[in-house]
Amino acid sequence: MTNLNISESDPSPSKAERRRQRIIQTLMGGNSAAIRDLADALGVSRQTINAIETGKYDPSLPLAFKIAQVFATPIESIFMPDEEAT
Repeated sequence: MTNLNISESDPSPSKAERRRQRIIQTLMGGNSAAIRDLADALGVSRQTINAIETGKYDPSLPLAFKIAQVFATPIESIFMPDEEAT
């Protein structure tokens, strides 16, 4: 039997993704009710909030601005480009 070595792209989050996740978790306090409230306030699903938080989804610019507005935080404090992408 032959071993297949299938290499996947590195699943570890980038520095920017880890920072975004930490900031959103801090702002929301890890509270599932807060996730639901945030999703409702933004007009998106809880799954969308989770995907943004974990770096699996980058929000549109209007959504990123709404998130920053809800938290009364500058957008660049929450979202920053990956160093690799620039």
